[in-house]
Amino acid sequence: MASVLVVEDDQFVRSALIRHLTEAAHSVRSVGTALEALREVAQLGFDVVVLDLGLPDLDGSEALKMLRGITDVPVIIATARDDEAEIVRLLNAGADDYLVKPFSVEHLSARMAAVLRRSRATQASQVLRVGGLHVDVQRREAALDGAVLDLTRREFDLLAFLAARPGIVVARRELLTEVWRQSYGDDQTIDVHLSWLRRKLGETAARPRYLHTLRGVGVKIEPPAAGAPAGEPVR
Repeated sequence: MASVLVVEDDQFVRSALIRHLTEAAHSVRSVGTALEALREVAQLGFDVVVLDLGLPDLDGSEALKMLRGITDVPVIIATARDDEAEIVRLLNAGADDYLVKPFSVEHLSARMAAVLRRSRATQASQVLRVGGLHVDVQRREAALDGAVLDLTRREFDLLAFLAARPGIVVARRELLTEVWRQSYGDDQTIDVHLSWLRRKLGETAARPRYLHTLRGVGVKIEPPAAGAPAGEPVR
């Protein structure tokens, strides 16, 4: 069972989602505007938010941006918009999944289950340690040699995913799927975030300490070699 917030202004769709999700043993609350959704999320804890984009007071993409400013709750976009560029933009902006209407409640339930499995596995993780790098997944805090790192949400997600697999080369396609929650895209997005993350770890692609890129294969994280010079992290 999960606590679900349905953000949908179409009363017919909203009622159907509430009925079917309740029948599936979920605890469901619903609102019809973005501002109501923000108030609900700020006051109550939810396991997942199902967010429509065509809201009467504020576009759902703006609502997503505001949600990400106050919470890391998984968000599944549910909308009639099927433009690929829009889907990529919203996934990069922090959505965890994207469903195009019309869809079956069974399809939504399966997507919710997948998102919740990832979220609960993350929450159950212990502090990850790679050399002098400590990543507390539940608190969403990272520190290098005792100094707290100022990371964006996506930078933290990327670092945590790699830190959970020290020494293992992770393919770029897997990073897109598991960190960006999308099955398509180009390598530029990954390269940009890796560059920002390296800067904050006090290293460069030419002189890596923790993050190592294997051209044409993927990326791995591992402790610096003994005697390697320490970089100056950006805070």
